[in-house]
Amino acid sequence: MASKLSLPTEAVPVQRSSNQRSRSSRVRGWRILGSVLKYGALLLCSAFFILPWVWMISTSLKNPQELSVYPPIWIPHPIRWDNYLQAFRGADFATYLTNTLLVTVPSVIGAVLSNALVAYGFGRVRWPGRDWIFGIVLATLILPSFVTFIPLYLIFRQLNWINTYLPLVIPTFLGSPFFIFLLRQFFMGLPEELSDAARVDGASEFRIFTQIILPLARPALAVVALFQFIGSWNDYFGPLIYLSDKALYTISLGIANMQSSYGFMNFAWIMAATCMSVLPIVVLFFFAQRMFIEGIALTGLKG
Repeated sequence: MASKLSLPTEAVPVQRSSNQRSRSSRVRGWRILGSVLKYGALLLCSAFFILPWVWMISTSLKNPQELSVYPPIWIPHPIRWDNYLQAFRGADFATYLTNTLLVTVPSVIGAVLSNALVAYGFGRVRWPGRDWIFGIVLATLILPSFVTFIPLYLIFRQLNWINTYLPLVIPTFLGSPFFIFLLRQFFMGLPEELSDAARVDGASEFRIFTQIILPLARPALAVVALFQFIGSWNDYFGPLIYLSDKALYTISLGIANMQSSYGFMNFAWIMAATCMSVLPIVVLFFFAQRMFIEGIALTGLKG
């Protein structure tokens, strides 16, 4: 009797464990299905962004006869790598690249130095009316940049800066509301005890800024530098307004000049020049993406 009564009690745990295993397997299956659907949706959305890049690279390697073929050819045959060489030599791409670097590098330096200094004053130094003035600075983001082009052009013309790189470089040394806000958010997240301990030891505000705050703000400064580099590198409207000499053209104006000069017959050269102009930004982001993402997360702009 004892052995017969013990059988049902031993079968209950076995049945429960089998039910738990089946339930966990179903949960695992739903999780896998959810992951597949999620990544599938992400791949589908990313295709809309990757497709123009694929078309640009494909067009840059085509023959002139393949440009107007319908349906379009995605894999050119033969592949014309010499289009890049022709675009580099025929369009004077080296001059455009040098001119763009002459604008971009000083702009990055000016943006990092000026915005970091102003953001430190708003975020780490206590003075009367600080928050009110910061609100006024932040309110200038509402003003569209195109509204100020005419007054700025008149000012730069009075200074005899037209047809020079000064209107494209000097404003970056005067601060940007967005960069000031971004760096201020980062500076306010640093412990106040660091600055207080340095003040007790007799350090000045400038020494605290240069030797304590700036080394800790490398991720945020990398974000500012990358944003400014991309903005100056891709800027088209600014050089179009202030530059009239073709010898001073940047890459954006140079590619536009190629389009007006060559037309559709040498459109592959234009796409090759476009690929070469995008390559430095891709390489820079590839090497700085870790610091860039870290800076975005630490400045309070993450979702």
